[in-house]
Amino acid sequence: MADITAIPPGLLLVAAGLLLPLLRGRLQDALVLLVPAVTLWLVWQVPDGVVSTVTLFGHTLEPVEGTRLGRLFATVFCIMTFGGGLYALAIKQPLELAAAFVYSGSAVGVTLAGDLVTLLVFWEVMAVGSTLVVWCGGSDKAKAAGLRYLAIHLLGGVVLMAGIAGEVQATGSVELGPLTLDSPARWLILAGFLLNAGAPPLSAWLPDAYPEASPSGMVFLSAFTTKTAVYALLVTFAGAELLVWVGLYMVFYGIVYAILENDMRRILAYSIVNQVGFMVTGIGLGGALALNGAASHAFVHILYKALLLMSAGAVLHATGKRKCTDLGGLFRTMPITATLGIVGALSISAFPLTSGFVSKSMISGAATGGHLMYVWLLLAAASAGVFLHAGIKFPWFVFFQKDSGLRPKEAPLLMRLAMTFFAVLCIGIGVWPQPLYAMLPFPVDYVPYTADHVVTQLQLLLFSGLAFFAMLPALRRTLKITLDWDFFYRRFASAIAGEFTTESLRAAARAERMAELRAQRFVAGLYRHHGPEGILARSWPTGSMVLWVAVLLAAYLVLFYL
Repeated sequence: MADITAIPPGLLLVAAGLLLPLLRGRLQDALVLLVPAVTLWLVWQVPDGVVSTVTLFGHTLEPVEGTRLGRLFATVFCIMTFGGGLYALAIKQPLELAAAFVYSGSAVGVTLAGDLVTLLVFWEVMAVGSTLVVWCGGSDKAKAAGLRYLAIHLLGGVVLMAGIAGEVQATGSVELGPLTLDSPARWLILAGFLLNAGAPPLSAWLPDAYPEASPSGMVFLSAFTTKTAVYALLVTFAGAELLVWVGLYMVFYGIVYAILENDMRRILAYSIVNQVGFMVTGIGLGGALALNGAASHAFVHILYKALLLMSAGAVLHATGKRKCTDLGGLFRTMPITATLGIVGALSISAFPLTSGFVSKSMISGAATGGHLMYVWLLLAAASAGVFLHAGIKFPWFVFFQKDSGLRPKEAPLLMRLAMTFFAVLCIGIGVWPQPLYAMLPFPVDYVPYTADHVVTQLQLLLFSGLAFFAMLPALRRTLKITLDWDFFYRRFASAIAGEFTTESLRAAARAERMAELRAQRFVAGLYRHHGPEGILARSWPTGSMVLWVAVLLAAYLVLFYL
């Protein structure tokens, strides 16, 4: 068993991804469903502590280290890969599945990495795999968005690598563990992690790229990049007060843009930023309860967000439409998809007896326990905002608003099975959270179902629902464009590129003129010497030639005898 546990379990998913395009039929389907399950088994075989080491350039790397937190994230990543694979089999894009497995395998590798170098390697492979998933969307928009996505994540990778190099130079250690913000290198590491978490002002890559992926591609994308960043922040910067404010900004930023948005998939993309904001806030609060809340919320968020995106993807697959203004009344012909989507909407809204309630309340409870009433009030207001944009807006405008006249068929069987799988997990964890609590990094002494918690949350949801329907005329979307932070740096980059192109053309023209002038001068010089009137073209008398030969011969003899 020691030999098996010494190999990063995520490499099995990566190998399966490389093998998938070579297989066909049921063998391919079996690989998609079996490999995540085997990887999950391997994850649970890894004991606590360092399992394997490798020496590189005088540093000891730890490719596999078992921790409770790493095992928690690796577990949900394997579950996500299984459910996402089942959903993707309804569409059957082998190249996308291959990229998704490489993507998920590298995410599992991050969670079990014991050093910064191993983490960075898997981090960069994850960026490549996720970019390929975006490009598998197939449209011109997907290709362009994928290029922007890749550029941002390569930038983040360079920043992270610079920070790690600085950390190694300063400390001589590559150990992955708690860090304090007391050096430029550690600030760079934090910046690299926050970029992948979707923290503004460089968060627009997420709603820009994710919605352009295929229906199954966005399901995979929602799970790994931002949650590996949450995992990395939990390991390195737990208790950093700055993260409280970054997280709260992300929470309200996601809510505002999701409410303004008309595209159902962009609504859910902004919702990812919002939900990760809750996790980042919990990390910043520090303490066992807050960190358990952040970790558990990341776990359940992957499940209910996948469910929401699967229902949106099923609608897109059936109708070919994404805009809320083009949809409505679909519950008539897609009742199962609508019902399962509502389960996801209730879960993200932290409705009692769903998974979101048993995790999000831990973060709010930590704020109360730390006597941070202003943080608690902001999180409570944000919870109401989540119910507005994801709990009600998404299902209402997609499934229940004025009939659009569309009569699509119900989602394919495999899509329904995948959605049912995640819906059962959402409700099961909400009803019986103890198995989840048992996996958390710190012992859990927390009871979510108290009268105070339940009544407070139901009041928030009730008044948020009343506000939604009272403001429904104002919330109806029209065909408008919302400008995000990327407007500024994309315009700036475009201006820089245009100026660079103009100056490059001018420089090239100047260089061309100089080269042409020098060539003309060279030709003129040759003509002066070798042309019809040139010195070398003239006729020389025989006597003159004999004289010069004699002079040269005399010079040679003198030099020879000297």
